[in-house]
Amino acid sequence: MTQIHSMHTHTCNELRLEHIGQEVTLTGWVWRRRDHGGLIFVDLRDREGVTQISFDPEHSGGTAFHAAETIRSEWPIKVTGVVRERPEGQSNAKLATGEIEVLVSHIEVLNTSKTPPFQIEDHIEAGEDIRLRYRYLDIRRPKMMANLQMRSDFTFAIREALHKRAFMEVETPSLFKSTPEGARDFLVPSRIQPGHFYALPQSPQLLKQLLMIGGVERYYQVAKCFRDEDLRADRQPEFTQVDIEMSFVEQDDVMSALEDVLRDAFAKMGVELPCPLRRMQYWDAMDTYGTDKPDTRYGMELHDVTDIFTNSSFKLFAGAANTDGQYVKALNAKGAGTWPRAKIDKLAGVAAEFGAKGLAWIAFREDGSINSPIVKFFTDEEMAALRAEMDAQPGDLVMFAVADRLGADEILGGMRCHMADALDVPREGHDFLWVVNFPLFHWDEDRKAYAAEHQPFTLPDTDDLEAIKANPLAAGSCTYDFVMDGYEAGGGGMRIHNAQMQLAMLEMLGFTEEGAREQFGFLMDALEFGAPPMGGFALGLDRVCMLLAGCDSIREVMAFPKTSSGSDLMSDAPSAVSARQLKEVGLRME
Repeated sequence: MTQIHSMHTHTCNELRLEHIGQEVTLTGWVWRRRDHGGLIFVDLRDREGVTQISFDPEHSGGTAFHAAETIRSEWPIKVTGVVRERPEGQSNAKLATGEIEVLVSHIEVLNTSKTPPFQIEDHIEAGEDIRLRYRYLDIRRPKMMANLQMRSDFTFAIREALHKRAFMEVETPSLFKSTPEGARDFLVPSRIQPGHFYALPQSPQLLKQLLMIGGVERYYQVAKCFRDEDLRADRQPEFTQVDIEMSFVEQDDVMSALEDVLRDAFAKMGVELPCPLRRMQYWDAMDTYGTDKPDTRYGMELHDVTDIFTNSSFKLFAGAANTDGQYVKALNAKGAGTWPRAKIDKLAGVAAEFGAKGLAWIAFREDGSINSPIVKFFTDEEMAALRAEMDAQPGDLVMFAVADRLGADEILGGMRCHMADALDVPREGHDFLWVVNFPLFHWDEDRKAYAAEHQPFTLPDTDDLEAIKANPLAAGSCTYDFVMDGYEAGGGGMRIHNAQMQLAMLEMLGFTEEGAREQFGFLMDALEFGAPPMGGFALGLDRVCMLLAGCDSIREVMAFPKTSSGSDLMSDAPSAVSARQLKEVGLRME
């Protein structure tokens, strides 16, 4: 580490046996203090680590020793002393500095501290609410500090990899036009133009396309993005993405460049990215794993058992098997067949969360018996075929979903993840793959209209607009999602670079030509000035760092996150504003 001018000569993670005999100056917070009567030991902590410092009245002097008797936890101090080896049997193998200590000759108390509301330790019982309320204290914990350092290192590695490949970092505006891309915008009223609003960007998507039209060719930005949507463990109202775009490229060019960049960046974190990455077609992912972001570190794959029940006396399955577009699919959760009946029955409630109206199941008990409310309807031939298809063994629990293709996939995909957690299925190391060729559209039941599966600017996988219009749900797209450990860690696609095709896509999404021009006219105008073929990608920095840190929530790798309700407990945001402030921007509360 390059030394810069500061109050200390070394960090609290720097001193080793080779420094013995040197006079050093350290700064940091008092972490732990142990008074052994004639000796006082203090663990001094800074962002880099911990060093033990000791106070001996014979060597430290009366003033320094007296000060050591008064200091308390989390007081910031500055000490000067001589590095010495710890006495035999007192080294601490858990610390990088565990073989030495600093015998203090001078101490300066830089400030005092109230007693913290929780201990500054990695393993604390404090609830997340109080940790977020006092986030500046929570950041002092070694684990949180390590997470932020890791995030900094990974971000730098990404920047370095992109810069090395001639990508240009360009900043785009945070105040822009409202162009909803599937989530609600955060709106910002204009004081100078009353009744008009900016929007905080959900992504720099349109701006980076304009940069490609402008000739930048290779762009990136570590971009803050904003979406006013419901939150969860891996989602926040404001988040950071590494935004990338390239022009004069085809899909394989973009994916190959991204693999090179990601391989270099992950390597700096000690993680190997196997290149070229596996590619899985969207429908293969859905039909096999029940999700477009599969975790393939474990099996528990979905099976289509529709044909087994064509002539079944079980009406639910037979009805689906003889209805076009309906499926009977199954999932084998090995080990769950030993569960009590009451515990299995509760899985119906879990399945309901994923869209199921019920949950049919068969428990293959370890004693060879079968427990199920539906097997009485099955013939021996149907049971034999089912056993063979599902590799059903004693101790297994086979669950079924009856729905259309996507519905059955999503139900069992949700159950697959739930059962993997419930059974504590091992998931070791990291898992990377591409999921490619998503549908161009899906049907939005609430709006009773087609919606873009990725975004409205995605290039279809065919130039035949009439074929797309004839069957929109069958249309594919030039898209690719980067999947890591069962999470969508990034997504991208090729862009429409023809104004007429862009208008046609918007019209299929329910826009009139006038409405499309009003909202996206600046883009369509730009597309008429020699727009090149282009494609790009956005990496979810928060989500990737969460997975690298081995955490369950992106809040653990963000300095100042919001709660699940979108609140900042530390600053009490969002908060009310005065009537005067509202009047200045032409608003009033009703």
